Amino acid sequence: MFELERFRREYSAFLAHPRVLLTGHSHQAWPDAARDAGARAFDDAARWVDDKWGEAVFPLVGRVGARVLERLGFAPDDAITFGSSTHELVFRLLSSLRWSDRPRVVTTTGEFHSLHRQLSRLAEEGVEIVWVDATDRARLADRLLDALAPGTAMLAVSAVLFEDAWIVERLGELVSRAVELGAIPLVDAYHSFNVAPLELGPHAAQAFVVAGGYKYAQLGEGVCFLRSPAGSSLRPAYTGWFADYAALSRPRAHEVGYGEGGARFAGATFDACPFYRADAALDVFDRHGLTPEKLRELSLRQTSLLIDELDRLGTLSRHVELASSREPSRRAGFVALRTPRAVELSARLRERGVFTDARGDVLRLGPAPYLTDDELARGARAVREVCG
Repeated sequence: MFELERFRREYSAFLAHPRVLLTGHSHQAWPDAARDAGARAFDDAARWVDDKWGEAVFPLVGRVGARVLERLGFAPDDAITFGSSTHELVFRLLSSLRWSDRPRVVTTTGEFHSLHRQLSRLAEEGVEIVWVDATDRARLADRLLDALAPGTAMLAVSAVLFEDAWIVERLGELVSRAVELGAIPLVDAYHSFNVAPLELGPHAAQAFVVAGGYKYAQLGEGVCFLRSPAGSSLRPAYTGWFADYAALSRPRAHEVGYGEGGARFAGATFDACPFYRADAALDVFDRHGLTPEKLRELSLRQTSLLIDELDRLGTLSRHVELASSREPSRRAGFVALRTPRAVELSARLRERGVFTDARGDVLRLGPAPYLTDDELARGARAVREVCG
């Protein structure tokens, strides 16, 4: 059974301050074990020097990869590639397309800034980008299915939209339609990983899934990942020497080869420290029985509590609108409020010791499993106070 007070003791450094961390959707607290993990990274380097890769780092990365895949809902031996950011990994996948052929990419207007910016730039180079309007969330799946026409090279869509925690409906149908067209189905699961179920349907095995552990998994920076289908033959143009690590033992050639599994989308030398932190954080989740299913249960309870408190306090009005869905099946890991004063309100909340963030006209409140009900209520009261 999950014991909150026992769990909170794992976070003595982050919870030592009298504040409410409603940042669960962006930067969750790190467990104290993450600090010790950094020391282990140093100690392994001191012991093994350059041999640390084979002796310690590669086995560690493999272990973290298997644990990540299981929490994503895939087999632990599926192909996975790590990168410092999701943008790095997505761009490698995009570089598998022949841009000179003007490939057709279907996406939405609700994608995160890095993908929106990158696709906008590729449109300047002649890539055909089909922007499906994401404003009407309830009919988004219908519009995406209509846009997935023959000749589409890639579908790039989020499982959960970053502005309001909306869980995209009929994601399995979208993936299946892309597969039927011979298109690459790319699903951004960043706001799903470790907080909301990822339902990819009957063609889940053919899906490319990108996410990271910076938010709901408490892994910190530098641990982003791309799950790819078995036997992929794509040839990313943006490629590094880790993509064919075994070639180091062979004479150099101009023919570009790719390693097996996730190595195909790998880059070059990376910082190993984040994987020590990631392994330690995942240990904490496992130690307290925080499976993805249990985390979903806790998250729904906390987001519902926040919405109920905002209702009870009379915070929601024509000036402050609930942007997240009231329907639990459509709401992921945070509560979003739409107001033209979002940036100002976030700053005023920070002055009261309540940490939130704002994206445009949306104020985002993200609970986390280590928060108490009293802290959530305090946060809701502070929102009411700054709204006036």
